[in-house]
Amino acid sequence: MADLVLHHYSTSPFSEKIRLILGYKQLAWASVSIPQIMPKPDVLALTGGYRKTPFLQIGADIYCDTALICDVLEHHAPTPSLFPVGQQGLARTLAQWADSTLFWAAMAYNLSPKGAAALFANAPPEAAQAFAADRGAMSAGMTRLRPGDATAAYKSYLRRLANMLEDQPFLLGAAPTVADFSAYHPLWFSRVRNAAMAGILDATPGVLAWMDRMAAMGHGTSEKMSSEDAIARAAASTPAALGDEVFQDEHGIALGSAVTITAETFGPEPTSGTLLAATRTRYTLARTDARAGLVHVHFPRIGFVLKKAEA
Repeated sequence: MADLVLHHYSTSPFSEKIRLILGYKQLAWASVSIPQIMPKPDVLALTGGYRKTPFLQIGADIYCDTALICDVLEHHAPTPSLFPVGQQGLARTLAQWADSTLFWAAMAYNLSPKGAAALFANAPPEAAQAFAADRGAMSAGMTRLRPGDATAAYKSYLRRLANMLEDQPFLLGAAPTVADFSAYHPLWFSRVRNAAMAGILDATPGVLAWMDRMAAMGHGTSEKMSSEDAIARAAASTPAALGDEVFQDEHGIALGSAVTITAETFGPEPTSGTLLAATRTRYTLARTDARAGLVHVHFPRIGFVLKKAEA
């Protein structure tokens, strides 16, 4: 069974981002299907609180957020690169915009009354209600775009992507970067997951052609794994040794402290543990679960809030 274990579900847009990167890098991976909404007891056994989708497992190491997962996969398989020399900063910045501003405009459009009706047309009413309640809890305190504003913004963003693709096959040139995968997945949701809303893409045929090139990369080679087996793998594994990156203390919180880490906006559930590392780019917590044993849970610094645990 492959070392890389992706915990995801088929209709998750951020999961599609990572599945496509696995295909681009031609990697083998184990596929653990997780629930779309809470409760997620097997997820929490590994993450300790983080419940967003997807997350990546390598033995007893758990990597949260796709920005960090991209870095992990790049380290695991450096070629072809997501961060080509000379474009690292631009690719990361464009990816961050796509994963936030573009994503939320696309989702507000896709889940407008018309989009939601199409998405749940064949599901019982309670399924739509449960999904809405779950996502409402995850977005508590967020300012969400209204459907009309989201539609206008989404159209503008699609035109900007089309402009970038006028004279080149991918957003930054001849080969895809992390920016392409981040921009692709919200559009994939419109085109594939909620096809009733796909008409918005017709005005930008260059974007559609680019999407075809992206989709052709496939998802690599996957093999199904149960969540129970994934937890057992963590319990039978030892977390990887941490690197020698310098401790970057921005909070006055010493290593070894009991802390919580929470997403800045969407998904407010905290993860508690012992702070093992706070490097320039990531945090690492140690936590012990009755089923998973000792695990290290990793987060990117950008987009997450570190706090000392309340006594």
